[in-house]
Amino acid sequence: MDAANIVLSARGPTSVVTRGGFCTESSKFLGERCLKNRLVFGTQLDGKAKFRSSGVREKTGVIRSVLADIDKEILTSRERAFTEKKPAPKNVAAIILGGGAGTHLFPLTRHRATPAVPIGGCYRLIDIPMSNCFNSGINKIFIMTQFNSQSLNRHLARTYNFGNGVNFGDGFVEVLAATQTPGASGMNWFQGTADAVRQFLWDSKNKNVEHVLILSGDQLYRMNYIDFRHVDTGADITVSCVPMDDSRASDCGLMKIDDKNRITHFSEKPKGADLRSMQVDNTILGLSPQEAKRYPYIASMGVYVFRTSVLLRLLRWTYPAANDFGLEIIPAAIKEHNVQAYLFDGYWEDIGTIKSFFEANLALTKQPPKFSFYDQDTPFFTSPRYLPPTKMEKCRVVDSIISHGCFLRECSVGHSVVGIRSRLNLGVELQDTLMMGADYYQTEAEIASLLAEGKVPIGVGENTKIRNCIIDMNAKIGKNVVIVNKDDVQEADRSSEGFYIRSGITVVLKNSTIQDGTVI
Repeated sequence: MDAANIVLSARGPTSVVTRGGFCTESSKFLGERCLKNRLVFGTQLDGKAKFRSSGVREKTGVIRSVLADIDKEILTSRERAFTEKKPAPKNVAAIILGGGAGTHLFPLTRHRATPAVPIGGCYRLIDIPMSNCFNSGINKIFIMTQFNSQSLNRHLARTYNFGNGVNFGDGFVEVLAATQTPGASGMNWFQGTADAVRQFLWDSKNKNVEHVLILSGDQLYRMNYIDFRHVDTGADITVSCVPMDDSRASDCGLMKIDDKNRITHFSEKPKGADLRSMQVDNTILGLSPQEAKRYPYIASMGVYVFRTSVLLRLLRWTYPAANDFGLEIIPAAIKEHNVQAYLFDGYWEDIGTIKSFFEANLALTKQPPKFSFYDQDTPFFTSPRYLPPTKMEKCRVVDSIISHGCFLRECSVGHSVVGIRSRLNLGVELQDTLMMGADYYQTEAEIASLLAEGKVPIGVGENTKIRNCIIDMNAKIGKNVVIVNKDDVQEADRSSEGFYIRSGITVVLKNSTIQDGTVI
């Protein structure tokens, strides 16, 4: 066998090796009829190259490696010759929805918007879509806010600006706050996800934006948005989706797709018979029969890509009264537009309830975790706080995350997440707990003064036992406190005493005080 490896560039003169020499671009063919039919494969070049045999629409580019068997007149490629068509990140703008009143995560959203809720010890939920955008090369980002936005705005200003924190090159991060304008329609606040986008018309910053990415600010996942096959499939709209089981299907937008991944039916949070009617055979997604039986639904992640012209036409003229993407825009657009599904096969968690939020945080402590913030190539960004390393004295820490700037003294921590600037004193036992930390330090003198006056400093006091609990920022928990919910109470509103119970999880409120000796 006579074989040769060559590299072909789409930008330069094309040459192909044969037994007798080279075939140049003047032949106008790559592999089909070149120097006496030496090579059989490919299509006419004419400045563009495509492979018929792959069945995938390919992008003009560089052929990385070609193996030519002259005797057998066969040309094979060692790698895929081209990659799918992808949008240029500079032509994509992202819109992150700040969420509504945040009732599902109450009481964590009593004084903050949902995207500002701390997660993972040192991050905020907004850092997830923001970081995914930057890691995807997308640096034109709008954040839409409406409820309790002060904490979110402060975090955005500290973290994502040009003079400090993350550098965006020629991009921008802009907060679009809900506002009232003259006219009858302008007197309303955001009525839904679609209405929030509709209320802000595009300005000069967006003249080169060809695609708009719509994101939620209350999810945990890692994704390269440019991997969407949005351009390659010729889609007007692409909806990212995941297989879903019965337990959470009714909380999601569900879809049916054809063999070309085109969405044929979409139903937002169906119930009863409508829910059962959305079951599909997910072997079409590549799942095994066992997995397909366990995950009989295809659920929307709430991550959408629109062609800009299609988005504006839908919101302004076709459906000017529609307020929600999942409930109204997407189901209606299926009839007239090419709406494609993009299957995401990574970890994804919708932080839609106190229970899911709590479990997602504690899952970070598993080894190996299903999701990890630790990735050199796609890091997650947050506020640069410049805190010192955590200091631990004679502590026992098992399967836990301890963030930076903490003080732990002769305590026990198991299966827990301990946030920034946390203070755990002598004899503390923390088990299955998310402790968010503190916004500021108290000095040793301040702590001594508070204790002398019989008051409680920020942190957890001596000999306190805590299990199955979320401790919000700046909480003050005294000495000899027991928080274990031994009676397994599922729901309780005890705000006057500094806590709530949601789904059996005790939530100690932000800035609250739990007095010495309290038993919950």
